[in-house]
Amino acid sequence: MSIGTGVVLFVIGAILVFALNFETEIVNLDMIGYILMGAGFIVFVIGLVLLARRRQAITTSRTGTDSVTGERVEQRITEVDDPADRVV
Repeated sequence: MSIGTGVVLFVIGAILVFALNFETEIVNLDMIGYILMGAGFIVFVIGLVLLARRRQAITTSRTGTDSVTGERVEQRITEVDDPADRVV
């Protein structure tokens, strides 16, 4: 969600800077556009960092044959790699 928000802020800022060509005495639309573009870039980068730090699941699958019955046995183990659970 934050990646999309960053893109939207950046696009709105670019529209204010490059597409609109009128001036007002109250506010400087170019400066607001540059601020929105900067904020959009920062939110986009934060979204990428948070996406990279997301939990990762590791699934290990082992297949073997039971020596007594001769049946095929499959074992799956799923481990969650959570950075918050690591002990330093």
